[in-house]
Amino acid sequence: MSDSPLSTRRDGAVLVITINRPDKLNALNAATLDALDAAFAEAAHDDGVRAIVLTGAGPKAFVAGADIAEMNTLTPVQGRDFSLRGQRMMRRVEKMPKPVIAMINGFALGGGLELAMCCHLRIAADTAKVGQPEINLGLIPGFGGTQRLLRLAGRAATLELCLIGTPIDAARAAALGIVNRVVPAAELEAETLKLAGKLAGSAPLALRGIIDCINVGGECGIEEGLEYETAQFGLMFSTDDMREGTGAFLERRQPEFRGS
Repeated sequence: MSDSPLSTRRDGAVLVITINRPDKLNALNAATLDALDAAFAEAAHDDGVRAIVLTGAGPKAFVAGADIAEMNTLTPVQGRDFSLRGQRMMRRVEKMPKPVIAMINGFALGGGLELAMCCHLRIAADTAKVGQPEINLGLIPGFGGTQRLLRLAGRAATLELCLIGTPIDAARAAALGIVNRVVPAAELEAETLKLAGKLAGSAPLALRGIIDCINVGGECGIEEGLEYETAQFGLMFSTDDMREGTGAFLERRQPEFRGS
């Protein structure tokens, strides 16, 4: 649809989802949150999609935040509902059975950083800046920022970014563990698609098992996490992909994984 806040394209088994509101620096309003939720729900059930890249349109922003004009008029109940709307969508991304890479091409602030953090991997241009500046609006992060940032960067960095609100550059974000890689801006798309293509060629069921184990392990004690990992490990022995992968290794050839 021409009025959709998203655009999508396929690069082999990689789905590229672009938030297409460059005139608003790709700010997240309710319609965009709903469109993202629907796009990821569809991608989860599309067997032709094995990896997903999420980015923002234009040279300036991945997502510069939530839509302040829309938020300005919300009542307390509506504000809570807006938070839940964003959290539900981002939790869907976090629990996707296929790897999701955030391609951070510019500002990732507020809701933009929260959206990037729910992705499994984050690659940033060396010109990108990230932050949680909600304090400057008299707000707190509402889409999971305090929780995911805490888990990625630790208590000290989370308090700094949320209490002070000053964005940081991509190099410091990498040093804090907020982003996985920083590449020259001119190489961002090529490097991201290269990584996505590599993931798309990996064993889909094993990718899903790894994502599940890390999601579960991040929220429970070590004994429960180890038990879950053991169960998932055993489950892999029921897959054709495991036989193909181990067989290809023994035969010194490249495996061809089919997701079965």
